[in-house]
Amino acid sequence: MRSKSSLSVCGVLLLVAARSGAEEFRAAATQPTVVCEVTRPNGVVAGSERPEPNSYGNPQLSLGPFGLWPDGTVVFKPGGAGFITGDGSLGMKFGWTRGVRGRLTIEGRRLDAPASPLRSAIPNGYGEIGFQATALVFSTAGCWEVTGRVGDASLTFVTNVVKIGDGPSWRREISGEAAPPNNEMQRTKPAQAMELRR
Repeated sequence: MRSKSSLSVCGVLLLVAARSGAEEFRAAATQPTVVCEVTRPNGVVAGSERPEPNSYGNPQLSLGPFGLWPDGTVVFKPGGAGFITGDGSLGMKFGWTRGVRGRLTIEGRRLDAPASPLRSAIPNGYGEIGFQATALVFSTAGCWEVTGRVGDASLTFVTNVVKIGDGPSWRREISGEAAPPNNEMQRTKPAQAMELRR
């Protein structure tokens, strides 16, 4: 008798679990799926007529000369490029080229879910025109829209940020928009700065 009642209780529990799983599946299926439509290179390098295959930009401002990350996706993985801050944000170096004079500013937002805004480190020492090394700090993985501005010139791109496992082992602190005074990018010559990137 006990074995029959135990089997009945097990059967009821399995039925409840199956219904619960089906309800979760239906709820997930009705959630809108956001496709991250990443920006593709257009070959334009600001201030230059020579195209670069991975670059994306306009005559005033471009992401390059190294350009966009492959397939528009920035991957943070063990042993890989980038760094993680104390609050778990994900930082990666990005190079920009300014075809107009002025200070580069960067802002960004996550498109597919709520998240704290993008932070950036923009070190001094690169002059008012030409190449500018930066670090972009994404508060979470996801689909991000990033906009850089120099005076009236602007450039917007979309990139997918992916974190695998614990991400890279390098830990670093970035606060606000300004880079810390002992920032490694400030000590690195412009031509070498992006070698650390990939």
